[in-house]
Amino acid sequence: MQVGRVIGTVVSSQKDPGISGSKLLIVEQTDMLGKPKGNFVVAIDAVGAGEGELVLFASGSSARQTNVTKDRPVDTVIMGIVDSITLRGETTFTKE
Repeated sequence: MQVGRVIGTVVSSQKDPGISGSKLLIVEQTDMLGKPKGNFVVAIDAVGAGEGELVLFASGSSARQTNVTKDRPVDTVIMGIVDSITLRGETTFTKE
């Protein structure tokens, strides 16, 4: 799993039927403080994430393990919305 921030959306009117009806979000990978790393992916949203939220995402074969993405042509999925991150006893991120 990786941490990232939803920074936008992708609209695609022509796509494989396996992802028809799925929300596509642009995620920028972040560090554990929520600071951008500059790497971007398009991910299927399996949890109702929105723009600006810090999320957990997975890539590769792990992306096809959620109920929403099982057996679908997906390489990246958002499977969690982060409420807080604590490192070494210090909270580094808290959802507003």
